[in-house]
Amino acid sequence: MASLGEKLQQADWKSEKHAPVIECPDEVKAGEVFMVTASVGKEIPHPNTVEHHINLITLYFLADGEKNPHLVGHFEFSAHGESTAGANQGPVYTQPAVTAAVKITTSGVFYAVSVCNIHGLWEGTKAVRIG
Repeated sequence: MASLGEKLQQADWKSEKHAPVIECPDEVKAGEVFMVTASVGKEIPHPNTVEHHINLITLYFLADGEKNPHLVGHFEFSAHGESTAGANQGPVYTQPAVTAAVKITTSGVFYAVSVCNIHGLWEGTKAVRIG
């Protein structure tokens, strides 16, 4: 039986609409708040329809030298155009993008995992150093 980790797909977000991209500074000061944005479809828009959408993005931080990542946030996207009038006729659509205000005390790597209801699990990473 395959592990869940073996199901994580990776690709360059500039050429794959399912790969999450993490945007934040490359270097920050220890203990100072900064913004981290995780999104799907930055270069190639991902459909946001009842039939094909991103369900969630989960953001983690793995500090250098640590074994386990820390959960930063789990963000669900629930509105994809559903309506009693029919699919994709609803009044609200969520876009797969989130921003979190964080502070770190050591260098490390942010990981974003996204889930497409059709194409599965996708992972993106971004290293950040303390300067």
